[in-house]
Amino acid sequence: MTLWNAVLVAAIVCVALKAVGYLIPPKVLEAPRPARVADLLTVALLAALVAVQTLGIGQGVVVDARVPALVVAAGLLLVRAPFLVVVVGAAGTAALLRLWGWAA
Repeated sequence: MTLWNAVLVAAIVCVALKAVGYLIPPKVLEAPRPARVADLLTVALLAALVAVQTLGIGQGVVVDARVPALVVAAGLLLVRAPFLVVVVGAAGTAALLRLWGWAA
């Protein structure tokens, strides 16, 4: 199978899944349990993405300047700082740590 065949198959599967979603009755989706699962699944997937992007390089786990930057971002989010301040604070933390050679 070529790369383009794989892309086409993936696109067809995505469209089919979306079409199946429209066939599910609204009564099923409005029940408390599916709504709660959908909410928690979104948070879990986002947390997994953040963890992989922060700690992963290839097949290994690496602790570098991204980890303290993530801690600073989480702290700023806890004190309800504006999003731009969170981004600048995390980026500044990572930049300074890399400048000082602490976490390359």
